[in-house]
Amino acid sequence: MTKTMKTQVSGKHYIQGEWAGEAASFSSFNPVDNTPLDWQFANATNQDITAAAKAAKHAFTQYRSTTPAQRAAFLEAIADAIQADIEVITATAHLETGLPMARLQGETGRTCGQLRLFASTLRAPLDPKLVDLANPERTPLPKADTRLGVLPLGPVAVFGASNFPLAFSTAGGDTASALAAGCSVIVKGHPAHAATSELVTRAIETASKRCNMPAGVFSLIQGNTPQVSTQLVNQSEIKAVGFTGSLRVGRILADLCAARAEPIPFYGELGSTNPQFLLPQLLSEQAEQLASTQVQSMLMGHGQFCTSPGIIVAQTGEALNRYIATMTEDISTLPAAAMLTPGIASTYQAQVDALLKDTQVNLIAQGQAASASHQTRPTAIRVSASTYLASKELQQEVFGPCAILVECDTQEQMLQIAEELEGQLTATIHGSETELTKQRDLIEAVAYHVGRLIFNQMPTGVEVCHSMNHGGPYPASTDSRSTSVGSQAMKRFERPICYQNMPESILPDELKLTDPKVMTF
Repeated sequence: MTKTMKTQVSGKHYIQGEWAGEAASFSSFNPVDNTPLDWQFANATNQDITAAAKAAKHAFTQYRSTTPAQRAAFLEAIADAIQADIEVITATAHLETGLPMARLQGETGRTCGQLRLFASTLRAPLDPKLVDLANPERTPLPKADTRLGVLPLGPVAVFGASNFPLAFSTAGGDTASALAAGCSVIVKGHPAHAATSELVTRAIETASKRCNMPAGVFSLIQGNTPQVSTQLVNQSEIKAVGFTGSLRVGRILADLCAARAEPIPFYGELGSTNPQFLLPQLLSEQAEQLASTQVQSMLMGHGQFCTSPGIIVAQTGEALNRYIATMTEDISTLPAAAMLTPGIASTYQAQVDALLKDTQVNLIAQGQAASASHQTRPTAIRVSASTYLASKELQQEVFGPCAILVECDTQEQMLQIAEELEGQLTATIHGSETELTKQRDLIEAVAYHVGRLIFNQMPTGVEVCHSMNHGGPYPASTDSRSTSVGSQAMKRFERPICYQNMPESILPDELKLTDPKVMTF
């Protein structure tokens, strides 16, 4: 850890444009060395959280009046400030997560790309503005002038994700889309990368001052106790929540949002097994290639991607035997590695141990033995289709480098598995074009259980673009109608409003007939 990096981390919260709190409650952690880092951080008190919520509400009354162009400039300024500090940000994230520098540099680029995508969308909106013109001559009743606009929801609480310290955390997709929509934001930094969160917040602070944004438009609160999260969600000023994390924690927060005196939307991404369906013809032609690609994909980030392929569904036979032989060879040479946190490693190991104790589960291969308790081994197992369908445990996500091969006797069993899937972020169907045209029932069954249906590609990775959907039926996400990635993500933090007979002089500019996006009826 360099002296420069030490001096740039205060360990405090950022509230109302000021750094506050006593940095003495918890430390950052190096997961590779399994040792604490020197940085110390404050744990938010109820007073800190209340202050941040009130500041966000006050800032919202000003920020919601900014023009799309002003918000676009703010988002671009955040991206510029992050890029200016990319070396220290990525070096800090590397210490706190153990993720490779190349991965972190790419993730920083994606974070800035998200910010710029929302900025470009604000300047050139995609959706038409709908206007029904008045018809005073209509009988038996005259028709009023009605125009459909949108309003930002209000202050948004965002929870940083453990596995993406940049793209799904402080200035990540939830924050960027909420700011683009006109909402103020309070980020609850993830304790696994608290220093990274602070450094990114300093970039946002620089951009906020440069663009003359109201103090309180963005706040960072740190903490490593559940109470910090629950108290934040319960603040009456908060009008929506963005969350990426485990099903268990997500359900706790979602239930709190629903139980409030004023229930608020909870946009949670809660996990996915991302099934891979291997059709017989392509499997016969490419068994070895498909197996190696599967192993490579499930090992990206040591299996800690939300789109990591954890389930493989295929028919038994000679081609599948070749697939298994290649998978065995590839996995057995892989080293054990550290997970993002000791807690994640412990949970992964407990899940794998439980699976291997099941007499109906057969081990395909494991990687090399771990040399330390915080390291985990890549693992692949196989089960019959009937065993898989009868076991809720086998159908749950194992967050880490683990894959379950489900052997089917018939294509009808493959279809049955597709029909009984829980909600998923993604699924892939691997097949030749000829056999894909004969699998309409399978394709339709899978489509109704996923947010993104992929053909002949692995799911790991998400393109930040206009047409991306990163969400899916529960439990993949808590609202299958929304996405957390892509330009459409800002719609989560807006609501529609109809203006009826509003005088032209006070109409929002985007609803005036001079706007080229207006569509009249």
